[in-house]
Amino acid sequence: MYSKIISCGILGIDGYIVEIETDISNGLPGFDIVGLGDTAVREARERVRSAVKNSGYEFPLKKITVNMAPANIKKEGSSFDLAIAMGILASSGYISQSAVQKSMFAGELSLDGEIRPVKGILPMAVCAHQNGIRYLFLPEENAREAAVVKELHVIPVRDLRETAAIINGEIEIRYFEDAGGEKGPVYYDTVDFADVKGQENAKRALEVAASGGHNCLMLGSPGCGKTMLARRIPTILPSMTFEEALEVTKIHSIAGILPPGVSLVNTRPFRCPHHSISDTGLVGGGSVPKPGEISLAHYGVLFLDELPEFSKKALEALRQPLEDGVITISRVNASLTYPARTTLICAANPCRCGYFLDEPGKCTCTPRQIQQYLAKLSGPLLDRLDLHVEVTPVKYTELESDKAVESSLEIRKRVERTRKIQLERYRGLSIYSNSQLQPAMFSKFCRLDKKCRSILKDVFERLGMSARAHSRILKVARTIADMDMSEEIRPVHLTEAIQYRSLDRRVWNL
Repeated sequence: MYSKIISCGILGIDGYIVEIETDISNGLPGFDIVGLGDTAVREARERVRSAVKNSGYEFPLKKITVNMAPANIKKEGSSFDLAIAMGILASSGYISQSAVQKSMFAGELSLDGEIRPVKGILPMAVCAHQNGIRYLFLPEENAREAAVVKELHVIPVRDLRETAAIINGEIEIRYFEDAGGEKGPVYYDTVDFADVKGQENAKRALEVAASGGHNCLMLGSPGCGKTMLARRIPTILPSMTFEEALEVTKIHSIAGILPPGVSLVNTRPFRCPHHSISDTGLVGGGSVPKPGEISLAHYGVLFLDELPEFSKKALEALRQPLEDGVITISRVNASLTYPARTTLICAANPCRCGYFLDEPGKCTCTPRQIQQYLAKLSGPLLDRLDLHVEVTPVKYTELESDKAVESSLEIRKRVERTRKIQLERYRGLSIYSNSQLQPAMFSKFCRLDKKCRSILKDVFERLGMSARAHSRILKVARTIADMDMSEEIRPVHLTEAIQYRSLDRRVWNL
């Protein structure tokens, strides 16, 4: 007997419909799963066999063939267990085939028939809604996550027996109603720019970075506050829209890092990987492709502390996704694309001892040692960091001062005002911040008067800047002008933007 059950697979950050076709026929007993499944899918045979038996059903001693269509796309994970088991029950006559129409099934089975949670439920729920499916049967632990899709009827189930009973009408359906569960971690209650004494120049640079979505490098001696400043950047970024939160939650769901009970990540991510991370861990990939740290920081902040300590291969792998905003991972069976539109914040010591930029005599490194320490940071990578900021040590008088310090909330209001200007300016162009400006748009949105062109020409020739650095200066100047509520880029805006590009020349050209 033939049956067809709907399930869902994950490709990149999106779900796609997988039809679980089950045929039970006479012949030598056997249980085959075809359709390009990975090891976890092939092992589903033993999980499903035991779950069906231990749920009180007779497992058919016949030839069982399960096909997962489309058969040309590799299927990964254990989320198909429940759908395979339902297909066998439908083909065996335990449940009605017509009763499972417009329904999707996802969940991993234990040997006693219990349904365990799986990764990627939110993309599956979105896919179900987009394909006209009304009911989604899933593990109880995943119900709140799927309930973000309001138009979908989410049915949490504990075990295989309960699922079959609901389909047969033996027990009443319990639709999940989200009572307003947690919405993700909130940084604003734990860190604030009001905690940071001094560092006004660094705060200004980070506000510029947040206002225009620019990448930033902070260079300074150990203990001057680089990490403390970086951890507070999410508190001044604009609030996330629902569409942004949905996309971020999908990535975190696929990666399996969505905290229990959280239905939607509505605060901007902050990722801070250790410098020993591999290039695969940073940008994504692996034998079973997964999103890397740059994708997990999508619409948020990726903070790389002790930048020169990262492997050169890992740092160079960042160049393309920083430019394009996406990372494409190609494999034999498929090419996966993960979004990677993040604000990259880096921190580094200027030398191995860390005191090259401090008062003379404190640094014990030779010029050769300094060059060797910073040699991992290539020119192309530095060109992609729009702002280079020197963070100086805080003076004792600033630490002891009782002067009121501006809070993150006050700074965020200015950042949101500046971002609103950019959204209005670029409406209809698929651009949401100045950092996304393309060179072809400079003549329209970054026009310079004669005096500004003269200043930029002089600096460009004296510092030997690249064409990319020239573009970064114009983008940052556009942001500073927006912060000043100015339609035109004035010399004061341009000179401040140039100031944020001069540090690398002073340090790297010893």
